[in-house]
Amino acid sequence: MPALLLAAAVALQVVGAPAATPGTLVQGPVRFHFAPGAEGLARRLATLVGGYRPLPGLPPDALRRGPPVEVYLAPTPAAFDALTGHAAPDWGAGAAAPEAGVVVLPAYYSRRADESQLGEILRHELAHIGLHRYLAPARVPRWFDEGYATWAAGGLDWESAWLIRVAFALHRAPPLDSLELEFPAGETDARVAYLLSATAVQALATRAGDVGLERLLQTWRRTGSFEAALRRTFGVTSGQFEREWRDQVKRRYGWLVVVSDTTVFWLLVAPGLVALWLLRRRRDRARLERLRATEPPDAPAFWIEEPAPPSEVPTEEDETPRPGDERPPPASP
Repeated sequence: MPALLLAAAVALQVVGAPAATPGTLVQGPVRFHFAPGAEGLARRLATLVGGYRPLPGLPPDALRRGPPVEVYLAPTPAAFDALTGHAAPDWGAGAAAPEAGVVVLPAYYSRRADESQLGEILRHELAHIGLHRYLAPARVPRWFDEGYATWAAGGLDWESAWLIRVAFALHRAPPLDSLELEFPAGETDARVAYLLSATAVQALATRAGDVGLERLLQTWRRTGSFEAALRRTFGVTSGQFEREWRDQVKRRYGWLVVVSDTTVFWLLVAPGLVALWLLRRRRDRARLERLRATEPPDAPAFWIEEPAPPSEVPTEEDETPRPGDERPPPASP
């Protein structure tokens, strides 16, 4: 589930000293470091980086505004922990230190991620670095940082939307009283918080498309203030935007959406309809059996006269008197 893994990627503030790696590979602004046996993976990731679409709202050279981005492909769990300073949770699919321009990815099979998901995870981490390099030295709130990386990497898909809906239905979603969402350590709760942050960035992006987001980031970079950029770009305060965002989230991911969804409706109703059909079929069968048990036979005895046995049927020969059968006539009085 790539989208969920992307949401679980952790933007670290500090990454441990890079371990020595025997191989390097450069692709544009990204330099890969890999251990023996991982050169093929490094080349595949480099090819993906060369085909990435530009990060939304950022100039094409955002990642080049600094030294090469160092991507370390950790060959073992011990190497991953050493590179991240043991700061990444065990469910984190990747780690990045935006200020240092360092990304750490697992190059081994684990519950963190498998090889087929590393391309999307890498884009998530590069979005962190590109955003920080472009806005530096402005401070980037965590909700925007995580939300932008998740949204830019395509993390808001159908599956993620249902994760948010289920979280609201089970009262597992963080309170929407502020954009400064809590990012808990638990895997599922943290993913929901990241996805909700992505919905906030998406709400900003849909106000005026890519052009509006680009102007917001340009003004933010020039003024160093998100609040000022929001006012000048969209004419709203952060408080007004928060209220709009809360309303959008509740309309889009609340239980009313679930009930009104046609597919969900039939998924909920279909089992009940099948059960009713089976009950009615069973009832009709029982009723038919009762009718068959009480209906008259096809040829009831009282409708036709039962024929006499052949030995009892009189014949012309039987009607002729035999000798000895004559009886004297009755005496006259």
